[in-house]
Amino acid sequence: MAIRSFEGTEPTIHEDAFVHPAAEVIGDVTLEADASVWPNTTLRGDHGAIVLREGANVQDNAVLHEGAEIGPYATVGHSAIVHGAVTAERSLVGMSAVVLDDCTVGEEAMVGACALVTEGTDIPAKTLAVGQPAEVKKEVEESPWAYAGDAYTTYADDHRESSEVVAHGHPPVEGRTDR
Repeated sequence: MAIRSFEGTEPTIHEDAFVHPAAEVIGDVTLEADASVWPNTTLRGDHGAIVLREGANVQDNAVLHEGAEIGPYATVGHSAIVHGAVTAERSLVGMSAVVLDDCTVGEEAMVGACALVTEGTDIPAKTLAVGQPAEVKKEVEESPWAYAGDAYTTYADDHRESSEVVAHGHPPVEGRTDR
């Protein structure tokens, strides 16, 4: 895990937050209690503060930059990019979605996988937005993903308790003596 300062500013990480050893957390980043950051994720707070509120989770390969706030128990899916945007409580940014500067994703709103939320767009609470550019397609009474943040809090606990490095690199090739 790389937790790095930038220009004298260090990340602030609550003792109950989880940062996977393969994640990068740099500069002006705040992780509140039960927030989780997963493998190969980059939170780069060098040009604006990044905040993960209580229980927020940012999944594998995601990138947050230029100031971003992820609301309580909100989810940023695998390989998503959130650049200078704000997501509200229990919202979801789907896998490989991109949410650009000055956007907001409302409470329990869902941005679909691979969607592109263009600069300055507001996704209202309890709606589903999909497409490139993303458009609201329907209202969602009860998001099936609204409680993903709770599940990721449990996953983080599981990883803290039972995950360990068992090898670095590739195992030796049988019969080779030059390694």
